[in-house]
Amino acid sequence: MKYVQINSFYNGSTGTLMRGLHNELTEQGVDSYIFWGRRHETINDHEQCCASKLSVYHHGIMTRLFDRMGFYSKGDTKRLLEKLDAIDPDVVHLHNIHGYYINIEMLFEWLAAHHCQVKWTLHDCWAFTGHCAHFSYEGCEQWLTHCAIDGDCRLLDTYPKTISKRSCYKNFDDKKRIFTSIDPSRMTIITPSHWLADLVHQGFLSCYEVEVQHNKIDMDTFKPTPSGFKEKYGVGDRYMILGVASPWSEKKGLATFCELAKELDPSLFAIVLVGLTPHQAKDIPDEIIWLERTDSKRALAEIYTAADLFFNPTVEDNFPTVNLEAEACGTPVLTFDTGGCRETVKRPDSVVVKCEDWNSALISERLAVQS
Repeated sequence: MKYVQINSFYNGSTGTLMRGLHNELTEQGVDSYIFWGRRHETINDHEQCCASKLSVYHHGIMTRLFDRMGFYSKGDTKRLLEKLDAIDPDVVHLHNIHGYYINIEMLFEWLAAHHCQVKWTLHDCWAFTGHCAHFSYEGCEQWLTHCAIDGDCRLLDTYPKTISKRSCYKNFDDKKRIFTSIDPSRMTIITPSHWLADLVHQGFLSCYEVEVQHNKIDMDTFKPTPSGFKEKYGVGDRYMILGVASPWSEKKGLATFCELAKELDPSLFAIVLVGLTPHQAKDIPDEIIWLERTDSKRALAEIYTAADLFFNPTVEDNFPTVNLEAEACGTPVLTFDTGGCRETVKRPDSVVVKCEDWNSALISERLAVQS
């Protein structure tokens, strides 16, 4: 069997999932191929970058101006489809097909014209909206009927950010036409959470079968891993609260950590954030210990293990694997009840709180009890 996966990134959470499945299939003797658009060069014939940096930049600029992400990158997509012709896959497994690297119309025309089975793992809501990848924080429900039908989209300043107010309505129509062009017997939608599956059932992709497959993590790496992290970074015997994200943003809860740092006694508590950029670090309280992003799973396991509590104040998420990783390393999780977050926690001492009920006093009280 020939199995092809396509994703925006080689690395990151979705890239890790793609590569994990690729390795599993290869070990089983499947003729497996992966293609990605950004952040890593081609490795070999079975692991290839399918987009040029220049094309990605052009795609991004045009999206910023005209809000038509997914309708550029024709040259790169043509070359990718020629490679698919040569491979003649039995299965094409899509992951994120947004991200400024592929032409969705050309891709789906090819898929509709070929015999292969199509699997599509959705990692957010972009596939069934006219613009945004997430809408729950804003409480937008226009996607249920037709995006921008009651006026301009109010999420144009979110990914994929744009200055255009004219394309959201057309995007919705075009994506509906393109993404429903494959016979339902040939395409299956996969979601990492029941929360996202419920949304898919309500949108224009509801004609397809939906399977829930929770994301997995590397349990051989993410396990209790003692280290000298607390001593190295001056945490000492303080109660360590950890946050991990890449990239950090307002919706990932960076401001909440900054607020929390002002509320807690720095002689008793230490906040550690992993994944910040030096530019972001300039604007956080001095009490916060910060580290840049690391691609070392072993290093992350050591940090998770050192923490007394993993705090994930994300206000929009699908199925955050950071919660899984923290618990696997023996650390309880405190997470907001957003998206599929509730589905990620299993430990009896992990807690899910509603983000609308959030305040520093609530967390401070819980930490005081735990400490």
